[in-house]
This record gives sequence, structure tokens and C-alpha cells, in this order.
Amino acid sequence: MSVGYTLAADPASAIATVTADPEAEFLAGGTTQVDLMLKDGVVAPRRLVDISRLPLRGVTVDGTTLRVGATTTMEELAAHPAVPPFVREALLLGASPQLRNMATIGGNLLQRTRCRYFRDPGVDDCNKRRPGSGCAAVEGVARMHAILGASPSCIALHASDLAVALSAASAIVHVRSERGPRSVPLTEFYRLPGTTPDREHVLRHGELITEVEIPMLPGGARSTYLKVRDRASYEFALTSAAVATVVEGGVVTSARIALGGVGTVPWRAWEAEEVLRDAPAGEASYRAAAEAAVQQPFTVPGTEFKVELAKRTLVRALRTTAGGAG
Repeated sequence: MSVGYTLAADPASAIATVTADPEAEFLAGGTTQVDLMLKDGVVAPRRLVDISRLPLRGVTVDGTTLRVGATTTMEELAAHPAVPPFVREALLLGASPQLRNMATIGGNLLQRTRCRYFRDPGVDDCNKRRPGSGCAAVEGVARMHAILGASPSCIALHASDLAVALSAASAIVHVRSERGPRSVPLTEFYRLPGTTPDREHVLRHGELITEVEIPMLPGGARSTYLKVRDRASYEFALTSAAVATVVEGGVVTSARIALGGVGTVPWRAWEAEEVLRDAPAGEASYRAAAEAAVQQPFTVPGTEFKVELAKRTLVRALRTTAGGAG
């Protein structure tokens, strides 16, 4: 099937074109479309609306906030001197240099899962592609799948490293539609699969991400993004942890934590943050936080190892930011 192409002249016309056509999609860096359309063949939009030349690119500092245009590339954001360290580390660990120079921030947040069953059109049982068909991963090989936020309907893993760090940073996604602009905290942007795994986020058809707002870390904060993977080169996370802490007088006064490689969405570990607040900076506190972060995991054969690995990943990241064993 042929695919139509439209070069958008302005945001309003881009939004109007996609809104009017249920089979149209936005095109920015193109890395997602290359995978899903050409390599995997699991999506087939009738029209692509190119937004790459719209004035949605650039990074600016606005007081205590970093404002990032949606078509800013991963490499451009990583190079900005004001980017919080754990966000920069997630960007640099999240893709090869070639991809970072093409992939956009908005596109990264909207990337689809790398679930092998979702990306194989020969597999019939995939509730993301064919709602109501089942989940082949639950009974199949599932080593790279989720244990948090999962359900019998879907255990597909959210693949973005950047989204994990931005979740810990309490980033806000600004979007625009024909109804006007709105803002969505990133922690509320993604949907848990539940019984509707095909609905991955809160965007309506035709809504365009225009900007991502990243609050600066508080004074004295130390942050890190720790990614555990099978190989040191370009690879997706088995587990990861984005952590920012402030320690005063041996006490953790502030903690921001999100986990990756284990969730169907970027997993903000609110309970772990609460455990650490006003706790002594030391091994006992870190392990208690890790236990709180990984509660009621949904495991299948092949993913059980992630429960302990996720906890150890978080403990190690906390040692890095808050100090060694105490």
C-alpha cells in the first residue's frame, strides 16, 4: 500500500491534517517509523505528516526549568550543559550515536515496545496489535518483559531509558490539539495495560507533543542512571534505575526514583521515595527502599530473576548518589 506524505507548514495545519485522517501519523526523526513500518511491518499508516521543520526544536533554560522542544534530538539534549546528569546518562546509554542524532525527544517518549511478539506480525496472540487476541509472551520466552504494571493481558516492557529518567525528574509533557493546549505530568502520561494494552498513553489522535518541561534538581542533589544489560554496547535494559538524592548530615532529605527494564510504563517508585525520606543514608535504608519499589511483581517463567536484580540495581544506584554502606 502506498503511503502519502505531507510536509507540515505549521503546527496547526499538521494537527488538522492528522486529526482529519484516522490513518495518518506524525513523522519527526523517522526512527520509529523505520522500525515499525519497514523492518517489522506491524503498522501501516496511510499518510505521514512531517513535522521535522516546524519550530519545535531547541533547549532553553527558564528559571529552574529546562524547556525542550519536541523535535530536539537526543544528542542535542544530551549536549546541553544544564541537563540533569541522570537525564544525560539515560540519553547516552539509550541509543547508538547514529540514532541519537536522528531520534527526537517527542518520538522517544512515544516509541513502541520492543516485545518480540508485538513486532512479529506472524504471531496472532498480541493484545497490543489485535485487542482480545491474547498475550503470547505470557506463555512464551519472556526474559525481556515487564514484572511491574503487567497483567495477564500484556507483559510488554516499556523500552525508553529517557522516559525513566524524565519520570524521576517529574517532567511535564506539553501537547496541542484542535481543542487547544494541555499539559500532562509524565507520570500520568502512560497507561497501564490492564485489559486494554493497545491504549498506551493518554494522547488523543491528532494531539501533538510540542515541548517537554524538565524541572532542575534541587541544590545539593546527586543523580545517576544505572543501566544493567547483557552487553555494554547498544542494548536494552534488563533493569535500570534513575535516582536523584539530597543527603544532609548523613540523612536523605530528598529522593527521586524511577525504575526501567521492569515496567510496562516508566516506573516511578513513590513508595521507595517515602521510605528514604528522612532516613539515614546507608545500606539498611537502601534495601528497605528497594523492597518498597518492587512490590507484588507479576512474573512468568523467564522474568523471575528481575525481581532481585531490580532491587540490587536500585541499591547500587543509591550507593552512588547517597553514599556507601553505613
